[in-house]
Formats: sequence, C-alpha cells, structure tokens
Amino acid sequence: MIKGILFDLDGTFADTAPDLADALNRVRQVQGLKPIPLEPIRLQTSNGANALIKLGFEKDQEDPEFEILKQQLLDLYLENIARHTRLFKGIPKLLDKLDERGIEWGIVTNKPKRFTIPLMKELDIFLRTDCIVSGDTTPFSKPHPAPLIHAAKLLNLAPQECIYIGDAERDIKAACNAGMRSLIAMFGYLGPNDEPEEWGADGFIEKPEDTLAYLDYW
Repeated sequence: MIKGILFDLDGTFADTAPDLADALNRVRQVQGLKPIPLEPIRLQTSNGANALIKLGFEKDQEDPEFEILKQQLLDLYLENIARHTRLFKGIPKLLDKLDERGIEWGIVTNKPKRFTIPLMKELDIFLRTDCIVSGDTTPFSKPHPAPLIHAAKLLNLAPQECIYIGDAERDIKAACNAGMRSLIAMFGYLGPNDEPEEWGADGFIEKPEDTLAYLDYW
C-alpha cells in the first residue's frame, strides 16, 4: 500500500523555468547578448545551472569565466526566485486529495537548500509539506538513491511504500535504485531527444491528478 508521495521540484512540482530564464537573460544582457526564448531554456532547467550556462554562453566548466557567470546567474535567481514560478496546474488539487487520504508527501530535489527553502516559502508550501530533501541534504544527489531513502525515513516509511514522481531520467534511476515505484511527469521539462519509455518507470502521468489512479491501482 502506498503511504507517501515524493515529488521532484523543477519540472514536476513547480514550473520554475520562467524565473531561471529571466536570470539567465539578465546575465546575457550584461554581456551584451540578446535574450534566449523561454522554450530552449525550459528544456534545460531540470539539468541545473551548469546546463543553463552552457546553453547561454556556449562555455564549458573548464572556461575561466564559467563559474563567474554561474554565480551571477544564481545570485540573480535567488533575488527573484518566485516572481513568475507557479505550481503546475493540478498540483494544488492533487495535494488536497493526498491530504484527504492521509498520504504524506514531500519534495526531493537536486536544487541546493539555499534555493529550495526560500522557494517553498514563497510558494506557501514550506509549512505544509511533510519533508523537503535538497540537493545538499545528503552527501549524494540524484540519480544516487540516498536522497530518496532519506526522504522515506523522514516520513517514517519504507521506500516500497512511496512513489517518486519526476521528469528526468535521473529521477527514475534514483527511484529504481531506492526500491521505490516511480512515475514520469510527462507535462514536465522533457526534451525532444528524451526517451522516457526507456527509463524503467512504473507509469506515466499526463497531468498531476493522474497520480490518483495509480494510488487506487497499487
């Protein structure tokens, strides 16, 4: 019986791409570059700041300017972390249903705590969730299973009693390695080259409320 639901954050629980895109384009503006449209930025959002810098400036991590640009991006993002970010449509309704059923839920993300906690507070979710595991909460980040196993412990549940929902291959690998069931959020930041049917997930959801059908089935 499933007793807990854990969500990835960027691209699954909340649409964070607009604020990250704004921060990236503000850094580009300082560099005298034109803004990049939202859609290509959205496709890289789940891959973190490194991927955004590579997209925005075509630089790799060996470039001496890479870390400088990355820090500028992160500082600007933190200043405006929830100006445009919203929960995905259907997430509030799903959370209400989970609360009605007495199913605990939480967040497991690779986003560092310095961003996760302020964002959760701005979205008015921080006091409501049963656990938040950030990218630096444990010594490892996804696809390592440690963050998911830690989240299950915080909920006083076995991994087998939890479902993890994510939109990236690393999310599904982490769930499989942790012994959790997994669902792919098809409404998330999947790219044209992604092959989610090859990731080994237990199911797919086109909208957040589809999760309830799996709860009834499992």
